[in-house]
Amino acid sequence: MSVSITYNGHSCFTVSSEGCSIVFDPYSPGSVPGLKPLRLEADAVLCSHGHGDHGYAAAVKTSGRALPFALETITCPHDDAGGAKRGMNIIHILTMGAVRLAHMGDIGYPLPENDLALLRGVDVLLLPVGGYYTIDAMQANALADETGTRVVIPMHYRTASSGFPVIAPLEDFLALRGNVQHFGDTLIVDEHTPECTAVLTQRFLA
Repeated sequence: MSVSITYNGHSCFTVSSEGCSIVFDPYSPGSVPGLKPLRLEADAVLCSHGHGDHGYAAAVKTSGRALPFALETITCPHDDAGGAKRGMNIIHILTMGAVRLAHMGDIGYPLPENDLALLRGVDVLLLPVGGYYTIDAMQANALADETGTRVVIPMHYRTASSGFPVIAPLEDFLALRGNVQHFGDTLIVDEHTPECTAVLTQRFLA
């Protein structure tokens, strides 16, 4: 079984397998500099938290049908103060056949050992790397190494034409990684996909 991962922009992805699809963390119109409004269809939508750049479920027309994927969640702080600054964040872990994928949302602080244990061995990690609102490049690199993930896909960063000015550019994270590969907006992953840091093109760039 293969899994299709499309990067819509910021922290929003469409993940599909066996004819079923999920959208993660859709952003509201105008909430992320440099990105066009989303217009998406999927079977379900999952949001890590309710902020406008992550929790705009109205951008997705959903079928509502049941998904044949196992779903686990981890609740963790959005910040370095136990959630006192920005609330809590939900990490979603999907198992799709032989592929396990984790969308980290706006994780804002290194995870404790009991949560790390649930993430070790995931095949795909959708990982924020920009800092300020989330963990930064060094913390993200450490998390990727600690989980032993095969395919790391960075998100929630700044480019020359998109992203919040206060967050760091993608290059800060890539400088710490080996085997960086650039793709279009979609990557197909299966149990044989080799280890890499996969940079995807944001589909809804303005």
